[in-house]
Amino acid sequence: MPAGNPPRVVLVETADALPGLLPFQAWDALATADEILLRARDVHPSAPHLYAAGLDLVELEPASLDRADLDLTRPGAPEDRRLAKALVARALDGATPVYLLGPDDAGLAPALAGMAAQHDLEIELVFLAPSPEGTEVLRLIEVMRRLRDPEDGCPWDLQQDHRTLVGYLLEETYELVEAIEDGGDIDLAEELGDVLLQVVFHARVAQDRGAFGIDEVARGIADKLVRRHPHVFADGDAATAEDVQANWDQLKAEEKARTGPFEGVPDAMAGLMLLETLQRKAAKRGFRAPVPPQPPVDAVRALLATDDPQRAVEDLLTVVVAVARELDLDPEAAARAAARRYRTRAEQVFALAAERDLDLARADAATLASLWEEAAAAS
Repeated sequence: MPAGNPPRVVLVETADALPGLLPFQAWDALATADEILLRARDVHPSAPHLYAAGLDLVELEPASLDRADLDLTRPGAPEDRRLAKALVARALDGATPVYLLGPDDAGLAPALAGMAAQHDLEIELVFLAPSPEGTEVLRLIEVMRRLRDPEDGCPWDLQQDHRTLVGYLLEETYELVEAIEDGGDIDLAEELGDVLLQVVFHARVAQDRGAFGIDEVARGIADKLVRRHPHVFADGDAATAEDVQANWDQLKAEEKARTGPFEGVPDAMAGLMLLETLQRKAAKRGFRAPVPPQPPVDAVRALLATDDPQRAVEDLLTVVVAVARELDLDPEAAARAAARRYRTRAEQVFALAAERDLDLARADAATLASLWEEAAAAS
């Protein structure tokens, strides 16, 4: 320390989630330091990165506290004050100690500040740059890596595989849906985190068996979003949300080389959702299954002709489930069976239309009804 300059201590801030990401000022302070001090070398997240950069790290030996130092009105816990006192002693001896703040050092700066005035001490704090968005996702990935560590990880987490995790994924997804419907942001954030955990967990399981990792998962979906939004990332054109959906469907069909209307629709979907998905995809190809004019259907239509169609549909589904229970039938299984039957019949309609060079989107109701009945007879 040059003569006439006050004693000085340099504290370098680090981040657990991005332990190797330090600003230029931090690297400059570390590279020019006589020695880099820290609380514990073995557990500091930045230590491996600094070792890789050729820097030596020295654990700071805490100083002993005298009676005055034990004043409870002073800031910092006793252990923080012991480290702060050791830094002050080095600075007063003429050195400029550079200390690498770590996860356990939240109380060190206040403790050091409490001693600064007494010794005319300057404290230089080298701050981190603002963390980029997504930093905590990296922390989650690191937490999962620790949990799956074969030597000192968690026995339960190590025991899991893709199949054993399926039930948790479904449960967390349903809880997320409930949080969305309830409209509470606190619960929504928590349930989104639980679903995110499932993604990170599955990616880690895959990485442990040498298949792929979270980077491949993230890269795959990011690349897909870029490809399927050419109106944003390239010179594509889409003026409306409907244009975007049409482009998406076309690009998806080209990428997947799918020709059938229902390829890629998983049979494992919930029954009502599966049935709705199949009908929606058929409608995109121009086909809507005709509703036969039968008395029960007329009664249902009358029921739905209300000012509150949402409530009417809810009541109708409640009645359908009650009837199924009365007949000792599983309504979910019935919905899935109906979806499978619809898929077979609709595929036959598309095949018949292709054979006869019919444009289903332009066909009249009588033609659609005839095709539907013919498909029923064939299937």
